[in-house]
Amino acid sequence: MRLQRITTNYPSYLRQFYADRPELEVRPYAAQHAALMLNACGWTDFWSVALGKKGYECNEVVSNAEAMQQSWAREHGVAYDGNNWLEEITTAQVKAFKPDVLFVNDYVTFSSSYLRQLKSECPSIRLVLGWCGAPYTDASVFQEYDVVLSSVPELVEDFRVQGLRTCHINHAFDPRVLERLDSQPAAPEADFTFIGSISKRSNFHHEREKLLLPLIDKTSLQIWSDTYLPSWQERGGGSLRRLAYDAVQSAQRMGIPQSVLQAVPPVAKVTRWESRPPAPQPVDTRLARRLHRPLFGLEMFRKLQRSKVSLNTHIDLSARYASNMRLYEATGVGSCLLTDWKENLSELFQPDVEVVAYRSAAECAEKVQYLLDHEYERRSIAMAGQKRTLLDHTFDRRAERLDQLIREEIGRRYVK
Repeated sequence: MRLQRITTNYPSYLRQFYADRPELEVRPYAAQHAALMLNACGWTDFWSVALGKKGYECNEVVSNAEAMQQSWAREHGVAYDGNNWLEEITTAQVKAFKPDVLFVNDYVTFSSSYLRQLKSECPSIRLVLGWCGAPYTDASVFQEYDVVLSSVPELVEDFRVQGLRTCHINHAFDPRVLERLDSQPAAPEADFTFIGSISKRSNFHHEREKLLLPLIDKTSLQIWSDTYLPSWQERGGGSLRRLAYDAVQSAQRMGIPQSVLQAVPPVAKVTRWESRPPAPQPVDTRLARRLHRPLFGLEMFRKLQRSKVSLNTHIDLSARYASNMRLYEATGVGSCLLTDWKENLSELFQPDVEVVAYRSAAECAEKVQYLLDHEYERRSIAMAGQKRTLLDHTFDRRAERLDQLIREEIGRRYVK
């Protein structure tokens, strides 16, 4: 069975990745793709390798890696519109691979209209899986998925209320990451760290910011985040997006037909926006003294591995249940995880044995100090957490569930 996953990476990660490898963008597609997969940012090829052991032939497409994608197009003689290269090259890749299963890992970039068109142009597709693990504004895209996958029980409940076929699958860790890190990890270089986003949008990280503020006063916490006090360029970028939306709305009110506006590629994208992009909300300036540049891929894993205690705090949307990637990334590399208490945490890890949980900023500060003062206990918890992750929370284990789902869904639809 052929499975193809289409996804995007954080633009900030891609800029950093290519800036660190200036010679890479002129190399062949295969070399760029291999380097990107090797760096282990996000899921990279974790699902493909795990499903490959189940007999799948898999293909990973990182649709917004511009240099890499355009290399693929040149090598395969695919012409594309420079204003719409992402969608056109992705479509060409799907048509070339002819997947039975399409796994969509970006519910914003790949809109409902795009997926409808893609399915009409690629009749080999028998099943569309789509992942959603964060808040959304446009639910129409989920109607184009045959099954919506999510690690967030709150979202699973929400999708089921909408009548969508939904499956809960937890995040996981790929042990191959350990092979790419130092065989003999260096001594810890940080006592207490947090690596992750701080996005002040609805249902994202408002509570996270509220937690971090007292922690920087009471602990030695250091933060590596892709959020910083916005520069004028970032503020300007947001303003330009809002101005573009307003301009299109004005043109429509003046009677300019939608067909005319959509004939101009840059404008066509704006016509699909349902609302004016919100102004970015800066993080609290008090965080600035502990903020460092964002870390991705192996660099992130290396920092986690060299942290005595790694902080985890969930997105606002996930108020009741433990569900994020950091649970498995931190434990997988052997760091002691200090995570926010959730109703289902004991189903994933044994609290105070494999991870440590807190219910407030004050308790978090108290527990991290205890862990730092009691090295033997901290190391024992870190080792137990890693053992649990490598036993129960790998992509190989998750692939068992996904494989079963895929075969059941295709059988239900096509086998008589």
